Amino acid sequence: MDSQTQNASLQRLQTVEKRIVRVLELASGVMEEFSNPSGPRKELVNNHCSEFMQLIKDIQVTLREEIKSACEYRPFEKCDYIARISNEICCQKVEYVLEKLEGMSESIDEYHNAS
Repeated sequence: MDSQTQNASLQRLQTVEKRIVRVLELASGVMEEFSNPSGPRKELVNNHCSEFMQLIKDIQVTLREEIKSACEYRPFEKCDYIARISNEICCQKVEYVLEKLEGMSESIDEYHNAS
C-alpha cells in the first residue's frame, strides 16, 4: 500500500470518526428533546433522526470499503522468500539425487571390475 493510498484511507477514517461524533450528538439531542418538560418538538426529532440514519448509512459504506481495501492489501505479495526457499530445497534434492547416482555408479563400476 503506497503512501498516497494510506493517507487517503486515513482521511476517510477520520471522516468516519467525525461522523460517529455527529451521530452521538444527534442521539443526545433527541434524548434531550424527549426529556423536555413541554414535550419533544416533532420536526427537530424528525430532522435529527433523518440525519442520524443517513450518517449511519454513510459510516457503514465507508467502513465496508475500507475493510475491503485492507483485505486486498497483501504486504508480502512481491516477496520472493517462498520462491527462494523452494529453489533452495530443490537444489538440495538434486544434490542428494546426484550423490545417490554417484554411489550407484561406483557400485556398478565395482561390480564390472570384480567380474
